[in-house]
Amino acid sequence: MTLRIAEIFGPTIQGEGVLIGQPTVFIRAGGCDYRCSWCDSLHAVDSQYRHDWTPMQPDAVFARVRDLSGGQPLTVSISGGNPAIQDFGPVIAQGNAQGYRFACETQGSIPRDWFGDLSTLVLSPKPPSSGEVVDWDKFAACVAAGPAQTIMKIVIFDEADLAWARAAHARHPHLPLYLQPGNPVTDPEIAVAPQALADRLLWLVDATVGRGWLTPHILPQLHVLIWGNRRGV
Repeated sequence: MTLRIAEIFGPTIQGEGVLIGQPTVFIRAGGCDYRCSWCDSLHAVDSQYRHDWTPMQPDAVFARVRDLSGGQPLTVSISGGNPAIQDFGPVIAQGNAQGYRFACETQGSIPRDWFGDLSTLVLSPKPPSSGEVVDWDKFAACVAAGPAQTIMKIVIFDEADLAWARAAHARHPHLPLYLQPGNPVTDPEIAVAPQALADRLLWLVDATVGRGWLTPHILPQLHVLIWGNRRGV
């Protein structure tokens, strides 16, 4: 079995969601069934970049993770693109046997049996600003397949996204909810203005906690604040 890998990098810190700040090695899979309007990882999504993706056997993928971590078990985040397109079960099984913990982030469009072997499943349904439409039956199947620590994370760009996030969470109120302001700058060659990101975060705090919605965790995209849109960090 061959996996299409856009990049493997780290250790660095997780920049978002429930594992924010944790030392992490990232496996970024190539390929996606979505084309979000504000995608900041097109190099792992669009088929025009497929010749840059490396075909790797599961053993080689985990060997690279182990080398990067110096053999010290840590959290490994599988992202993309949409990693659920591919079978990462063998990689997870090898890592679990050696004390590594695996997280996966996906939009929840393709349920996989190996979700249950993860330590953390981050389901990130895409709001209206993405231009995509969520299949909520498939999303529910992903929830059912996930581990005990399954969370919902939604990127928010505007009021329409925020209203949509409320409705999305109402479908699965048992899932811990994490919201973060979207980054409108997706080009890795364009510098990100930290104050602009801070202003967007302040707006999101005011639009949730400030209006009495106390359910979600509100977090920045920490990696964007530190490194902008650079790849491999």
